[in-house]
Amino acid sequence: MSLLSAQTLTICKDAAGVAGNIFAFGLFISPIPTFRRIMRNQCTEDFSGLPYLYALMNCLICAWYGTPFMSDDNVLVTTVNTIGAMFQLTYVILYIVYAEKSKKLNTFVLLMAIFGVFAIILSASLFLLDRPTRHVLVGFLTCASLISMFASPLFIIRLVIRTKSVEFMPFYLSLSTFAMSVSFMLYGIFNFDPFVYVPNGIGTILGTVQLLLFLYYERKDTDHTREPLIESFP
Repeated sequence: MSLLSAQTLTICKDAAGVAGNIFAFGLFISPIPTFRRIMRNQCTEDFSGLPYLYALMNCLICAWYGTPFMSDDNVLVTTVNTIGAMFQLTYVILYIVYAEKSKKLNTFVLLMAIFGVFAIILSASLFLLDRPTRHVLVGFLTCASLISMFASPLFIIRLVIRTKSVEFMPFYLSLSTFAMSVSFMLYGIFNFDPFVYVPNGIGTILGTVQLLLFLYYERKDTDHTREPLIESFP
């Protein structure tokens, strides 16, 4: 019975992890239209490179946490974040190529700083600490990084409430974020890993709020556009 339960947990964990990888891919490709515009105009305009730099740092930390050196049986955490790091690095490089000189230099310096900080984390956790300690240390870094990433849409949520419009909150991006958070929350639960399920649980809550706001204000916008038609034809 215990063997069956362990096998069931493993199957559920792997299924949740694979689903999380798939949903995360939707997030990774979401900036492509922005960079098509940048490449077409040969200019970064007012776009900022900071979100991609931050996402790169987050992916690097999470990918390192998922390796066998840091935690047990978290390979799918490493795969999704390795792919994510490759996407984010590509976006950063494209940003540097097309940015004006001052932004180009600042972004490059920040990119080197990220690699430097990650090298310190990697070296310290691998060579200076025993495995249980490095697991907790990198786990807390992963948890903090994920929570801050999931908290970033709070600005958009506040903007939606203030403007009473979902214009600046793309539905499919919010849906992908929610689906990915749910998947990795379940993955962490099935793997008994609080450093995975706690931040993704917070991401699930925030994703739910975004979807509810979208449904609420989208419906209000629809009702508002219909009212004049009803009044014009009594």
